[in-house]
Amino acid sequence: MTTALVTGASAGIGRSFCHELARGGHDLVLVARNLDRLEELAREVETAHGVRTEVIAADLATGEGMRRVADRLSQDGDGAIDLLVNNAGFGLKTAFFDSDVADEERQLTVLCEAVLVLTHAAGRAMIARGRGHIVNVSSVASYVTMGSYSACKAFVTTLTQSLALDLRGTGVGITALCPGYTHTEFHQRMGASMSAVPDFMWLDSDRLVRSCLRDARAGKVISTPGAFYRTAEAITGVLPRGTVRALSAAMMGQSGPSRERNGR
Repeated sequence: MTTALVTGASAGIGRSFCHELARGGHDLVLVARNLDRLEELAREVETAHGVRTEVIAADLATGEGMRRVADRLSQDGDGAIDLLVNNAGFGLKTAFFDSDVADEERQLTVLCEAVLVLTHAAGRAMIARGRGHIVNVSSVASYVTMGSYSACKAFVTTLTQSLALDLRGTGVGITALCPGYTHTEFHQRMGASMSAVPDFMWLDSDRLVRSCLRDARAGKVISTPGAFYRTAEAITGVLPRGTVRALSAAMMGQSGPSRERNGR
């Protein structure tokens, strides 16, 4: 039986990954900050799917938290990690110059540094075994220019594409999942009102996870769920960057006074 490690496991897209992977027979290592929610989820998936679970309460904004998870990813033998899902993340409601720089630094640490550290640990262990897969949860925000969140997610998408080249011939795959607006707790926890976003732009978390796992099995490096967002990906890839910036500014203006708008 294979084992998957999911960060940000206790809510939203991470929770959907846990249920879908357990349904497919994966044992799970669940990572998030809130131990009570992790233990509740562990009981839930064990009861529903009969898999084994392990919980790691870790704050990936800290070096100690990153090291704990990286050490688990490096373990070999029984329970070695075959699939890593780097899902942990959050967004800031305020625009860059209105934010506290400490909040910006924490966002950078969780969205970029933690992804780099955990991908490095998992990738090395998987290469040594000749098998495995890494899913880095990015965002369609990585295609546009909507604040520091976009910049962080652009790092994740570009890093994933670059590592796909390094991993050729190793038996290890890597995929960046780039969802748009998704029905989760993400925006609620930001304190952002999303009432201006039309219904057709919203994605279902369970459905996009199934789509991502299909894409990963097919060897795709980028997984963008939903026809609307796949079209946006294609268009932003060919438009002049000045035009993309202008469109991003228009989208932020339509979303209201909170200019830090993202797709997760």
